[in-house]
Amino acid sequence: MFITFEGGEGSGKTTLIKAVNTYLKEKGVKTYVTREPGGSLIAEQIRHIILDNKNKDLSDKTEALLFAASRTQHLEEIIIPKLNEGYTVLCDRYLDSSLAYQGYARGLGIDVVLKFNHYALECLPTYTIYIDSDPKKGLERALSRGGANRLDNESLEFHNRVREGYLLLLEKFPKRIIKIDGDCNLDALIERTLKKIKELI
Repeated sequence: MFITFEGGEGSGKTTLIKAVNTYLKEKGVKTYVTREPGGSLIAEQIRHIILDNKNKDLSDKTEALLFAASRTQHLEEIIIPKLNEGYTVLCDRYLDSSLAYQGYARGLGIDVVLKFNHYALECLPTYTIYIDSDPKKGLERALSRGGANRLDNESLEFHNRVREGYLLLLEKFPKRIIKIDGDCNLDALIERTLKKIKELI
């Protein structure tokens, strides 16, 4: 399976993926954990360009194209080979992030960003776990960690639009995207998600 995890900044994705990975390994599932943007040497270098606070003049279209380029490298180098080797791949963010952030919140249009990512459409996730949480609280958590990147530093209004974008995608792909209420503590979030994972496998 190819399972992706989506949500706004500070939604708890990283901790949640670790918990899901541990659970699947205990069940004898061969797993591989990765992330976007990044996941491979070249893709990680593109990630640095995208998230670097110095790149304030990065245009919205360039940002979307860089995400698509990083994703293509990641797919060819990591995701597709691992899936072919029989791994269940757990990915922190994937195509839906681009659709919510650049397609909806940046206003480029979901259809436009889909065209940028046409290669990724050949490898859609089996399931996507979307953590739906209050953007204000999530942003506060993300900023409290220090080292805020270029997307973390966007306005609360932008992050509210990101959430709206995800909810739109949930309506568009209800069979693939599974919504988890993330306005709770991490233990409850993990419990809710593992319950869904158990149902899926």
